Amino acid sequence: MEGSSNITKENPQRLFSWKAPLRAYKKRSKNILRFYVALSLLISLIVFFFGDRILLIPILTLVFLFYVLTVTPPPEVEHYVTTFGIETTGITLRWEVLSHFYFTKKFGFDVLTVVSHAPYFYHAYLIVPNENIKQQVVELFTKHLMYMEKPPRRFTDKVVDFLSSLVPDEEDHVKKAVSPSSLNQTHAQASL
Repeated sequence: MEGSSNITKENPQRLFSWKAPLRAYKKRSKNILRFYVALSLLISLIVFFFGDRILLIPILTLVFLFYVLTVTPPPEVEHYVTTFGIETTGITLRWEVLSHFYFTKKFGFDVLTVVSHAPYFYHAYLIVPNENIKQQVVELFTKHLMYMEKPPRRFTDKVVDFLSSLVPDEEDHVKKAVSPSSLNQTHAQASL
């Protein structure tokens, strides 16, 4: 996952490269999968009894998508910063079509979001694995693009954040179950 700046031997137009997962990934327990299945069954039953049975297809498709993205870890890809733009997963994004970039956090990863000019506003999401690579990427990108310290928050971003906060996080349950205070209380109750 280390970045390399000595790749000029291969191609002098490549300034910097780094390897990272294709998307932010957090291994989930079976409890989260059970939550997805229970929620989809509840919604499917409601839809089934109200008579719109055709809506069962997108619900089951979304459950399958959540299952695949939860169980399957992403492959590791290499990203290149060149004199002409960014190369990632076989796609070249030229500096002329890009507008700005910013960083967000997801599952403990820094996610670099590069946005293109209007009217398309294409977004490219690149995972940056550590702070050294992040600093070098910011140095190279600020020569060509505008850096936004605070990303723009649209309505859909706020809705996604709200919905993702409703999904239980197994780390919280594990911390509550094995916290020192709960062990002391259990020990105190057992000694009585």
